[in-house]
Amino acid sequence: MNKRFGHWPEVGRTYRPRPGIYAIIDAGDCILASFQEITTPELQLPGGGIDPGEQPLAALHREVMEETGYRIHSPRRLGMFHRYTYMPDYDQYAHKQCHIYAARLGRRWSAPTEPGHTAVFLPWEVAREKLAVAGDRHFVAQYLAGL
Repeated sequence: MNKRFGHWPEVGRTYRPRPGIYAIIDAGDCILASFQEITTPELQLPGGGIDPGEQPLAALHREVMEETGYRIHSPRRLGMFHRYTYMPDYDQYAHKQCHIYAARLGRRWSAPTEPGHTAVFLPWEVAREKLAVAGDRHFVAQYLAGL
């Protein structure tokens, strides 16, 4: 079952489909998250849009590297949720289809390459309460419950 989190779409507004992929990165007693400083400062699961023609898992590895500088391994799909939102970086409204994966933390490769992102290790309970997106918090809680 696919879930929807956040606001309902506004009647009469056009929302561009935006498939995305995000990771709950298990680092043992904590989770690797990304702190985004640009636009609205927030804690989020590392990930982002899947570019046209890009394979989803390739997008996941790319996005995690860009936002955290870490590699991941053993990705496993957990599910997906829908979200209708305004994306100020693109000046457009989007219907995000957020595919959520669990992965294990790999080695640090570099500093984050995407401007305005910082890798942050959060205790699991903090992540479950403080991630900015309700769908992210939901999947962290499901992951902790053992699905």
